[in-house]
Amino acid sequence: MMELTRKGEYAIRGIVHLAGKPLDSVCLLSEIAAAVDVPPTFLAKIFQQFSKIGLVKSFRGTGGGFMLGRAPENITLLEVVEAVEGPIIPNRCVINPSDCDRSSYCNVHPVWKQVQDGVRGVLEQVTLKELAAGSSKS
Repeated sequence: MMELTRKGEYAIRGIVHLAGKPLDSVCLLSEIAAAVDVPPTFLAKIFQQFSKIGLVKSFRGTGGGFMLGRAPENITLLEVVEAVEGPIIPNRCVINPSDCDRSSYCNVHPVWKQVQDGVRGVLEQVTLKELAAGSSKS
């Protein structure tokens, strides 16, 4: 993944909105979707995915909805992006160097690895707390 998909963009919008709420408050999916201009059915699928890995907690029935799975300062943008987009991969050779018969002598392979590490490093430095407060490091 090098370009964020619409799903990734929607996921970030939704979870950042949730991160701006008090930690123990449960938010209705319809309210989150309306606030961040994302189709509710699409956001529901994304949040179900988040729920499976603990980024959010879901509550069914009356008073149901979603809340963050842990404190917003303990969730990074990297986790959110990789949860919906999968690993950040600038080129297939960084997944498994043995897949590329040129990896032993390719001068570009280390560059792709550096790109991957750089992007992951930037995303790992940004927390949902910072994004919700509008103060991400730049």
